[in-house]
Amino acid sequence: MPLGEDENGWKKKTTDIKENYDFKEVLGTGAFSEVFLAEEKKTQRLVAIKCIPKKALEGKENSIENEIAVLHRIKHENIVSLEDIFESHSHLYLVMQLVSGGELFDRIVEKGFYTERDASKLIRQILDAVKYLHDMGIVHRDLKPENLLYYSMEEDSNIMISDFGLSKIEDSGSVMSTACGTPGYVAPEVLAQKPYSKAVDCWSIGVISYILLCGYPPFYDENDAKLFEQILKAEYEFDSPYWDDISDSAKDFISHLMEKDPSRRYTCEQALQHPWISGDTALDRNIHESVSAQIKKNFAKSKWKQAFNATAVVRHMRRLQLSTSLEGPSQITSTSPYHRHLLLPAKELDQEEEEEEEEESGSPSADGRRGSADRDSLRSCAYCCRPTSRI
Repeated sequence: MPLGEDENGWKKKTTDIKENYDFKEVLGTGAFSEVFLAEEKKTQRLVAIKCIPKKALEGKENSIENEIAVLHRIKHENIVSLEDIFESHSHLYLVMQLVSGGELFDRIVEKGFYTERDASKLIRQILDAVKYLHDMGIVHRDLKPENLLYYSMEEDSNIMISDFGLSKIEDSGSVMSTACGTPGYVAPEVLAQKPYSKAVDCWSIGVISYILLCGYPPFYDENDAKLFEQILKAEYEFDSPYWDDISDSAKDFISHLMEKDPSRRYTCEQALQHPWISGDTALDRNIHESVSAQIKKNFAKSKWKQAFNATAVVRHMRRLQLSTSLEGPSQITSTSPYHRHLLLPAKELDQEEEEEEEEESGSPSADGRRGSADRDSLRSCAYCCRPTSRI
């Protein structure tokens, strides 16, 4: 569907988005978009607005229309929702649910106590959300820890799946063949350029489960060709001593998801019925020290950060004390020529914020069993934030 045509009534026409929203800060950038923290004037509610210049979309219209079509259908407690869509003569504006609890790895590292049971509860939420997507005929195709965000800073906050830029709505009985996803999380059949289906998401959940229990990826090599070879052969191990304290049930669960043959791989429904998820086989032994140490070595904070203003939302939330009062927040000027006009006049960041950003961009330790795994830059999902506490 060409931009400007709206058969489903999804888009609201606007001449100036600032009539409806006050733009606060840049949360991040994507391949052809920029995301802002904003306040809805009518309700004083904080949201994230993904601003997409039509000029940057030339030749990519189908991609963004696909993302909108996917997001518009989704309503689930563990999936970031698309709340509204506006269109001006120059931009599309996707108004997204704001998630303010930070990224998965940050939360794990900050915990003083972390167990298999904690990981099991996280994976159960992810499985439930992905099963919902699959039941709707939607395949995410880019599940990875960076796309798993906490809804709030509360201890019992839900985990949320985000970034539907690579998602695909399946037709009945269809298979897909486009090679996409993030190296390290992509299923063997995708790399083999074979037709594939929703089973690719289940493989990715297996990889995420593996990382949650040891802190390093099952597949890693500085050389992409060797990395792909490992994945194509499904060559991974439960290495000692990192897996010595992990239950056989957890390993069995992962093995059924990281099954090379997609026809034998667990579906989300089967995975939800595994005793490590639905029973009591997930251990309560504290594995925090070992897992957090490996996360810090293998998933360096500077890699997670990429294009994001890492503390924007949490900084605002603390200033607001989680209330609806929005008195005197700082502004950050966008560097994008497409969006410079969207922001109010900029103020200088205070010294504390500068020090935070300097610290977060510092070079991470390169030692450790696996070294620092080089993660791809985060593409189109830019409506997240991270807690301000240090690692």
